[in-house]
Amino acid sequence: MKKLYMILAAAVMLLTGACTSDLDQKPVIGTTSDDVYSSVEGYRSVLAKIYSTYSLIGAERGGGSADISSNQGQDMLRTLFNLQELPTDEAAYKYISGDNLSDLTYINWDATDVWVSDAYYRLYYIIALSNEFLRYCDEGTIAGFGETGAAELRTYALEARFMRAYTYFNVLDLFRKGPFVDENTPMTGFIPEAYDGKQLYDFIKSEIDAIAPQLPDSPAYARAGKGAAYALGARLAINGEVYTGTSHATEAIDYCKKVMALGYSLEPVYSSLFNADNDKRTNEIIFAFAADNANAATWGSATYLVAGSCPNDGDDVTGIYGCGTAWGNFSMRGEVTSLFDAEHDSRFLFLTDGRDEFFTAGIETANQGYRSYKWTNINDAGEQACVTDIGVNTDFPIFRLSEIYLTAAEAVVRGGEGMSRSEAAGLVNEVRRRAYGDRSGDISEAQLTLDFLIDERGREFYHELHRRTDLVRFDRFAGSNYQWQWKGGVIDGRGVDKRYNIFPIPVTELSANPNLKNELY
Repeated sequence: MKKLYMILAAAVMLLTGACTSDLDQKPVIGTTSDDVYSSVEGYRSVLAKIYSTYSLIGAERGGGSADISSNQGQDMLRTLFNLQELPTDEAAYKYISGDNLSDLTYINWDATDVWVSDAYYRLYYIIALSNEFLRYCDEGTIAGFGETGAAELRTYALEARFMRAYTYFNVLDLFRKGPFVDENTPMTGFIPEAYDGKQLYDFIKSEIDAIAPQLPDSPAYARAGKGAAYALGARLAINGEVYTGTSHATEAIDYCKKVMALGYSLEPVYSSLFNADNDKRTNEIIFAFAADNANAATWGSATYLVAGSCPNDGDDVTGIYGCGTAWGNFSMRGEVTSLFDAEHDSRFLFLTDGRDEFFTAGIETANQGYRSYKWTNINDAGEQACVTDIGVNTDFPIFRLSEIYLTAAEAVVRGGEGMSRSEAAGLVNEVRRRAYGDRSGDISEAQLTLDFLIDERGREFYHELHRRTDLVRFDRFAGSNYQWQWKGGVIDGRGVDKRYNIFPIPVTELSANPNLKNELY
């Protein structure tokens, strides 16, 4: 089955998770870890669990038997969406007070924010689970499974290292620092060292460079291969100056070229990348977190984007979304929707009738802000893929080829070597030809600027967990370089303190680990 690992994950019951003072603890799975790691099948189940932790809350349908206790009790992808999109010029949440999202929406959080805290502890729970898995992957242990079994477990270990690297990337991007723990960290009596941005960057890059050559060129669906590792490297490097103070644009180009050498191609129809059959788009989707209504249902992940975008303010449009319930959680902000050539750009997937584009009466106003229908639970036959009591069948792409194209082009504009401006403009135009259906949207080399690229990324990647990171990289998030409606809590927007480019380490963690400090908060 395409989503075998999710089915396997549903059978794994994790009994302990990361707590505030013991990020390097030993998770207990099933009866004991030693029991689980007594067979290759046991390893496979734990690896499945590691993959599923971004989409699922716990072992039971809809989030029962949660892995860790948290303030909001939501999955990692939903939490990341709220941190990455709601504080920006892209998404506007309709129930900000009831769901504790006022501070995120108005860029006014502190070290006690419940969503920031949930993100931190869930990320470190995934790291702890990965570390535990890797402790059982030493050569002496896996040799006991024979030559074939040991070879399989070596590949599993590479995948666990990828997931840990991706998770540390999210720690770096959100917090710019964090306690460092790996499989060699002492299990007890140890307070983790705090790694800064450069140290985390160097660790993640070293992991990518070590594991990528050993990963498969064509992995099983929703499993990490070379493309996923190199794509992570490209995303890390293009943001490298933010994280380390030094440009890594040439590194970004190198990683992008390695991805492109693997033979990926753009999917001809943009919207099909986000429907219930998007597991078939392995030509463009490099890595995704899978979902399955029958076996791995979640209120978060792509369910949040489908049901959350579907309006509940009068019109019956559930047939457009393929969901059985309309949550109406969020709409688009006008600053991003106004970037499109609405008549010609096929990425303009918004309900506009009866809706104002901008928020003159406040972002909780029901009929203000266009509604996106980019994400759906509709299959290729145009039918609802499943009855969505809980969950959709739509997977969540993390890395796509179009990101690689636009990242390479940006790295060239930022002075990176290894690709010409002509080649860079050609990559951008490939993305735009998919959007326009012809060459009418092509740009010239002279038009390839950073201002153009941040707007193009807004058009291409809305609702894909990019916007905050992109705005920070382009120096348009905190500060006063760029305003949007209700930025900072006022209708015309206002500048906000630069500290908000970084989320604070939760105050509970500061009290548990004296190595950590929030210098800006």
